[in-house]
Amino acid sequence: MKIVLVSDAWQPQVNGVVTTLTRTCAELNALGHQVEVIGPGRFRTLPCPGYPSIRLAVMPGRTLVRLLDTLAPDAIHIATEGPLGQTARRYCLSRQLAFTTAYHTQFPEYLALRSPIPARWTYRLMRRFHAPAARTMVATASQQAVLEQHGFTHLARWSRGVDTAVFRPRDKDFLLAPRPIAMYVGRVAVEKNLDAFLSLDLPGSKYVVGDGPALPALRARYPTVRFTGFKHGEDLARHLAAADVFVFPSRTDTFGLVLLEAMASGVPVAAYPVTGPRDVVVPGVTGALHEDLGRAARQALHLDPAACVSHASAYSWRNATLQFLSNLAPLRQATAQLEMRPPRNVGCL
Repeated sequence: MKIVLVSDAWQPQVNGVVTTLTRTCAELNALGHQVEVIGPGRFRTLPCPGYPSIRLAVMPGRTLVRLLDTLAPDAIHIATEGPLGQTARRYCLSRQLAFTTAYHTQFPEYLALRSPIPARWTYRLMRRFHAPAARTMVATASQQAVLEQHGFTHLARWSRGVDTAVFRPRDKDFLLAPRPIAMYVGRVAVEKNLDAFLSLDLPGSKYVVGDGPALPALRARYPTVRFTGFKHGEDLARHLAAADVFVFPSRTDTFGLVLLEAMASGVPVAAYPVTGPRDVVVPGVTGALHEDLGRAARQALHLDPAACVSHASAYSWRNATLQFLSNLAPLRQATAQLEMRPPRNVGCL
């Protein structure tokens, strides 16, 4: 099958959406499918306000239409709601072509944190964007329930995986700092709620591995915290595995791939009991979930690393990709016909 993925988030960006799409493309190719990604790199771009490292396509219409006409795919998946996603959606609707979408990012909550725009307004726009899709893929049961409460339909599950060859238990002596080491890995931005972690009174040391627009301010505010900046590959894996507890203060993630990466590295998770963590973490086994994040961190320190590794190993990128494939819609089947069918939820880890 020839599959086109349209995404406003693509390499060299580093985030969960890009990781998910990159691994999915690799698995699809391994399964014998032909995959083409249409990302911002094919167009003239401008920096995203507030995130200069993220580039958004400017007036992609003609080029994107020409690409889709030339590629003549069997299925189109629209991964994001940005300029490329909007243009691809119009293309499919104007030609009465079926397509699928995915809900990767909680934009309503992100915008509400950064502006006076009420989340319900943005949910209305998101619902309108995804409504014509044959299926909108979501990562967890909790996220599906939230979207259903906001009137989304045709939802189907698409889980995630973890590369256990990279993320595995390693030598704790890689980081020479007072123990226990509490660590966060990910984007350093307001929506990640890092103050909730960095302000905790915890024994040992705190590490933040990552980069983002909030990094300078947080460095100034918390001089005792060790900010490493962006890490990737083996260097990232060694940092993560050297931690004693992974603290995830975000309340707005749809999944949190880094939770699986931490557990696969033998590091228990401390997080709030919200969408993402409550779908991935097994309380009292692979982590602790509590509205008191400090209490969760202290509890997680006593959990068995081997149980974390065992749980994470059940999440396979191959199974997640097969789930993605099962959700795709034949391109030439009219969207109206597909909307009469119930969405397919294939259970897999």
